[in-house]
Amino acid sequence: MKNILITGGAGFIGTNFVKHMLSTYDYNIINLDALTYAGNLENLRDIENDEKYTFIKGDITDVQLVDEIFTKYKIDTVINFAAESHVDRSIENPEIFLMTNVRGTQVLLDAAKKHWKVNPHDKYCRKFKEGVKYLQVSTDEVYGTLGKTGMFTETTPLAPNSPYSASKTSADLFVRAYHETFGMPINITRCSNNYGPYQFPEKLIPLMINNCLKGHQLPVYGDGMQIRDWLHVKDHCTGIDTVLHKGRIGEVYNIGGNNEKANIEIVKLIIENLGKSEEMIKYVQDRPGHDRRYAIDNTKITTELGWSPSYTFEQGIKETIEWYLNNQEWMERIVSGEYREYYSQMYKNT
Repeated sequence: MKNILITGGAGFIGTNFVKHMLSTYDYNIINLDALTYAGNLENLRDIENDEKYTFIKGDITDVQLVDEIFTKYKIDTVINFAAESHVDRSIENPEIFLMTNVRGTQVLLDAAKKHWKVNPHDKYCRKFKEGVKYLQVSTDEVYGTLGKTGMFTETTPLAPNSPYSASKTSADLFVRAYHETFGMPINITRCSNNYGPYQFPEKLIPLMINNCLKGHQLPVYGDGMQIRDWLHVKDHCTGIDTVLHKGRIGEVYNIGGNNEKANIEIVKLIIENLGKSEEMIKYVQDRPGHDRRYAIDNTKITTELGWSPSYTFEQGIKETIEWYLNNQEWMERIVSGEYREYYSQMYKNT
């Protein structure tokens, strides 16, 4: 039985992935999350008593804690979701992105190297135990921006344009370096924009849904023609699962949804679905370094590993809007900050 450390498992994508793994495999899942503003344990309420699941509150930059987790739970797999991920916040405070996304990744890599090397005392030993793997969950934003044509492939040069994407690029390069220098068995996945249930409402789709329901204006950066490839979070989870079990060691795999949409198109679609007026749209000053277009070429993962997205965007956005409509209390607790009380209530006696 695998003992998998999932970092950032109380966030949007991590939540969906933890549930996917518990429902699909007989693995032990250890979820390490610092429960910063985007981490929500309420998301995992339905599996918190599962005997195969353990939650630990803590930071991936905590060297002692990470080492203790590796020792106690005999970790043989790491899937690193833990990251500061909001571009606007990275513009306001780049330092926290450097600490979590870069330093945190390096702490995890060092712990894996220490516990997984056949001879950890030999700095030149490149042999690792059988069946171990470190998987870094990254983003297409490390590639920078595209023009009107072309798509990101795994060999596209890395050219980040925001402090967030620069920190994720740095983390990817550390992961690659630990493979090249130490022989660490790794994979890196780079996904396009995710959407689906449990997404924190500072992101485009849940923000627009919530503002529509509240009757608030819908802020759209610039002309709203920034194009993204939209990937349903459940498809992202199956993609990561596929790379974990089938990916060739040392390889990078792009995971895309084949759904290029402009931001303004998404906003208008949400307005239409909720029966609101386009007069709610308010165009605001574009943010600095705003990438114009992302598009993922997922040929490598589809042809080499046999994965492909199952959701059309039309199906996925309809289900997503319905989920938020059916979970307005969840959204209210997020917006009010009440969700952050759940940890203290659940673990007050521990």
